[in-house]
Amino acid sequence: MQDFLKTARRLIALCLLGYIGGLAAHLLGLPLPYMLGSLFAVALITALLPRALPDDYTFPEVFRSLFIAVIGTTIGAQITWEILGHLPRMVPSILALTLFVPLTQAVNYQIFRRVGGYDRATAFYAGAPGGLIDSIVAGEAAGADVQILAVQQFLRIIVVVSMLPVGLSLWYGHPVGSSAGITLNKGDVGLDHLPEVIGAALVGLVVFRRLNLPAAQLIGPLICAAALTLSGLAVIEAPGWVVSGCQVVIGTSLGTRFIGVEWKRLLRAGWLSGLSVASMIIIGLGLALPVAPLTGQHPDVLVISFAPGGVTEMALVALSLNTNPAVVTLHHLYRIVLTVLCLGFASKRGWFDSPRPTGPSGPGA
Repeated sequence: MQDFLKTARRLIALCLLGYIGGLAAHLLGLPLPYMLGSLFAVALITALLPRALPDDYTFPEVFRSLFIAVIGTTIGAQITWEILGHLPRMVPSILALTLFVPLTQAVNYQIFRRVGGYDRATAFYAGAPGGLIDSIVAGEAAGADVQILAVQQFLRIIVVVSMLPVGLSLWYGHPVGSSAGITLNKGDVGLDHLPEVIGAALVGLVVFRRLNLPAAQLIGPLICAAALTLSGLAVIEAPGWVVSGCQVVIGTSLGTRFIGVEWKRLLRAGWLSGLSVASMIIIGLGLALPVAPLTGQHPDVLVISFAPGGVTEMALVALSLNTNPAVVTLHHLYRIVLTVLCLGFASKRGWFDSPRPTGPSGPGA
């Protein structure tokens, strides 16, 4: 009982710290504020106060999975008939995106493996152009360095969602994205549909985990929510504070991965991330520009659609450019799902697993 209370106190304290960081990031107008803000706050405190948590501390996985599932339902609810109606015209860009995912994964693997000197598992899963949470989970199972893996994945999102809106703002001469005060929230939707959100999250989580499918905590609720939305059987709308709370928990859990991380490794991860993101943007430009005339979309829209950043922030950028965010959302959802499926495929076969040390009794010890 005492251990449970101790764990609960730590969990509450961490989440409160994460919320403060998320609120500060929100007030500063940063992208993905509640996730990245909570991540920064927890990572900073654990770095400055190394004794605040035990070296072997792990964030409760079951607790985290519940909030990931809710995020999955909110993403799945964005898959509407309006978005699917764009599919015929988006075939060329979707095909290009199908090439983008394995190509950037391969290039990133070489960057992290050859230039960064990471082991096979860390290099492969750190190079995933999407699926932040699932790449960390799969990488951990494959024996990757979870600290470095988490750092690289976070830096990918941070660099893209921070620099791309800034670059476009400078190009257009006015703020774009969340820095322009634009939001995808539909206002205070209240609690009317919260039971449907929770139900879809739990059903998707439980069923897909029983099916032993990859990224069950995210993809299961996503598919369940999409099916309910498309069929009209239920309305999946979570209040903004629920989504923000989920981002706080996820960011907080990932921030604890920085316990004991060395500043030297963090700096190395920073310039490797810059190299990785630059290569992905160049590949995205090379694939997006030729197919833009075939889709009827402005090249800028496809550049945003190919940028390996957050779904929400890229949709906000599209909205601020007077472009239908459904097109951008469709591409990013496809990129994330395709990346997660590719990670699951490689993970099942152990292609990039790092060798694990065995005890004196052998592998079964």
